[in-house]
Amino acid sequence: MKAVQFAQYGPPAVLKVYDVPDPIPDPTDVLIQVKATTVNRLDLFQRDGSRPVDHLPFTPGMEAAGVVLADSQGFHAGERVMTTRALLAKGGGGYASKIAAPATHLVRIPDEVTFEQAAAAGLTATTAWGALFDYGHLQAGERVLVWAGSSGVGTLAIQFAKHAQCWVATTASNAKKAEALRQLGADLVVNHRQQNVGQVIRDSGGVNLVIELVSTTLQASIDACLERGRIVLVGNLGSQQATVDTQSWRLKLVQVIGGGSGLRTSVANERHILELVAQKAVTPVIARVMPVEQAAEAHRLVASGELLGKVVLVHS
Repeated sequence: MKAVQFAQYGPPAVLKVYDVPDPIPDPTDVLIQVKATTVNRLDLFQRDGSRPVDHLPFTPGMEAAGVVLADSQGFHAGERVMTTRALLAKGGGGYASKIAAPATHLVRIPDEVTFEQAAAAGLTATTAWGALFDYGHLQAGERVLVWAGSSGVGTLAIQFAKHAQCWVATTASNAKKAEALRQLGADLVVNHRQQNVGQVIRDSGGVNLVIELVSTTLQASIDACLERGRIVLVGNLGSQQATVDTQSWRLKLVQVIGGGSGLRTSVANERHILELVAQKAVTPVIARVMPVEQAAEAHRLVASGELLGKVVLVHS
């Protein structure tokens, strides 16, 4: 089979197409022909060596959406399935054209959902869902700030929060992105390059929950919170370091919750998310669809930070 791999750490150019052996499934596995995957930030960190992998060469791709090739474990040949745990599959991740994934890691894709939509929801949707509901305990009628609204996680977090009947603020770097985020349902979009986000949100009434994707903006998130607000620290797109005023944090009784890998939610929630996509209650935002052979260019695009939504890679 074909797989896009890197055999050494480095720039996007280290990603190359290789001929590799087909995966051999265990009895508990399901053999899948992969149709779509996506580019996540972790893919970039693994490729450049800032998040070293267990072995080289390595096949990235945390999600995989595809077709079952042989009956196994209650799944039948021809069924459409998705996993957000492709890196645990034999032959995986999703940059491989075939994987053998544990049946317990799979969800069926509803007929109304394309492979590209399923992959684009994938890990970003489960991360957004976990941050909002599993960790953030969001309730109807609350107020939410989602940083980096144009990211994959951000675009879905906005939609999930609106579907839960909440007021949602988010951040953007330019007017074009701001308008797109309003179209997704954001009630307030703050240009983080031109405005003091914490002050603008506070002046607009404050929020109960912050989905913090930048990390260096932690003080602004604290400023934006109402008393007893919650901040779920999902990512560190800015860097790993932040300086905060512990007095404001303490006096407002703000709770900061580290997300980490635990933000990945259950398979049952993944089924629910795909049903929401099928019902058009939420729509994964896809910036580009590209052949998996162009993974290097896809990595460059994601690293640029200029896109709105996900880059999806498809297998021919």
